Amino acid sequence: MIQRILTFFERYSFGVCTYLGERFHVSISKIRLFFIYSSFLAVGFPLIVYLFAGIVLDFRNYIKRTRTRVSDL
Repeated sequence: MIQRILTFFERYSFGVCTYLGERFHVSISKIRLFFIYSSFLAVGFPLIVYLFAGIVLDFRNYIKRTRTRVSDL
């Protein structure tokens, strides 16, 4: 049951923690825990940062997909 929940969040989340973990060579679970604990301490402010970063990463991926489609023509 827990594994199904984890795969759901990994599949449908923005991938911010994965991106940061690969970029800074830090464990993804440590970054997720950081966001969780800091959101409790800072009353949700890191969640706003997480959502903003997710939107930026999604926009970057959209631009990359558009560029490859244009170059394929």
